[in-house]
Amino acid sequence: MSTDVRLAAPRSGGRSCRLLAALTAFLLAVLAVLLAGCAGNRPKGSLDVPAADAASRAPGLTTITFWHSMDSTNGIALQALIDQFNAAHAGRIKVVGVYQGEYDDAITKYKASVQSNSTPSMMQIYDIGTQFMIDSHQVVPIQGFVDRDRYDLSALQRNIAGYYTVAGKLWSMPLNSSVPLLYYNKDAFRKAGLDPDDPPQNLAEIRADAEKLSKINGGPVSYGFGAAVYGWFLEQLMATDGQLYCDPANGRTGQRVTRVALDSPQLVQTLGWWQAMVKDGLAVNTGRQTKAAQNAFTAQQTAMTLESTGTLKAFSAAAQGHFELGAAPFPTVSGSLADGRGPSIGGASLWISGLGHTDAEKEASWEFVKFLVSPESQAYWHTHTGYFPVNNRALDLPVEKQYLKANPLFGVAIRSLDATELGPSTTGCVAGSMPQIRKASEDGLEKALIGQDPQTAMQTETRDIAGVIENYNDSVS
Repeated sequence: MSTDVRLAAPRSGGRSCRLLAALTAFLLAVLAVLLAGCAGNRPKGSLDVPAADAASRAPGLTTITFWHSMDSTNGIALQALIDQFNAAHAGRIKVVGVYQGEYDDAITKYKASVQSNSTPSMMQIYDIGTQFMIDSHQVVPIQGFVDRDRYDLSALQRNIAGYYTVAGKLWSMPLNSSVPLLYYNKDAFRKAGLDPDDPPQNLAEIRADAEKLSKINGGPVSYGFGAAVYGWFLEQLMATDGQLYCDPANGRTGQRVTRVALDSPQLVQTLGWWQAMVKDGLAVNTGRQTKAAQNAFTAQQTAMTLESTGTLKAFSAAAQGHFELGAAPFPTVSGSLADGRGPSIGGASLWISGLGHTDAEKEASWEFVKFLVSPESQAYWHTHTGYFPVNNRALDLPVEKQYLKANPLFGVAIRSLDATELGPSTTGCVAGSMPQIRKASEDGLEKALIGQDPQTAMQTETRDIAGVIENYNDSVS
């Protein structure tokens, strides 16, 4: 998921089936190039893990080209870490960070670089691009370096590492991770006669509170609830309900995803709930633009919203001097959160290129990866961006303890993730067509919010996306 400490940049708008088909066709064309081998055009290099001394034995300077999608505050923090690494490895390794736009733009550019045999040494790819990267046959799995060095993974937050682990193999190293939360305006709760320390736990409770908060019923804000039309939230509601989003087993066993549960009872119920909230004046439909929903919340037009931990820092800054900010675990569809259940993570991870790159580049990239996930780097990253520290040992450092004392709401996210048991339903769906699946879920939700029957909307999207999934799987079989 693309999350930021700033108010997130607008995401792409609605997608028709024609656009979905076009995107799929492009993806399949790229995969055809990758998997066909292209005989004489195949780049040199290998997917083998290099010798541990490959970088130190290389003459002169080894330059690492690192493509990423971090801009604004996040980009500044990342560049500071790059500069620190380069200073410590002066004369041996130099990392050159290159911003490639938002996640969708970056993966499109990566696909083009594969076709032109000009891939970067390292690439930051968003979570839902995981299966595509595996299928590209361009990258060296992180697991290979881990096994060679007997690198200790125990410090990595298990759920975060679990997302990027498929069939028992860690393919990429998490960098920026976040979990979803329910944010709410405590002052508005007080004005509506609600207990500010008793936030809602499920959709029915959100509605009950929204009825007292909304202006239509004499409440203190225009709308009790408002969140972006974002497929990630629907995926999270399946996770907190303990349900699989994709079959079989969310793609976690190595078997390819063959079906997505867009028409599941839980999601149809969610769409019906959201539709009624908007119709009854208890929620505002801000569309797919994440920034619009965030702005409505910080402007106190809404009193509750769904967002990631990546926005906690920005929400805290916007609320200061205006209202007291509250944060609670992500809700369930119904009932209360059962023991061991919880949301899956979002964000992006680091991939090391193999084909077209020297052993020295691969080894130098691994050195940089290890630096970025060290406790010290992750403490800096967390306190300057708001992203979750992927290394648990970062939380023991004085700078982290000071940060958490000043920002106690982040503890909600830590406790939520730590209490979530690792399993297929809580690690999210990994499918090559996951970007299109997410857009299809947003199409269904959007249709419901403008009046279409929720079950019909999701049955249509389920049927349409089935062909996309089948075509992708056929292309890589």
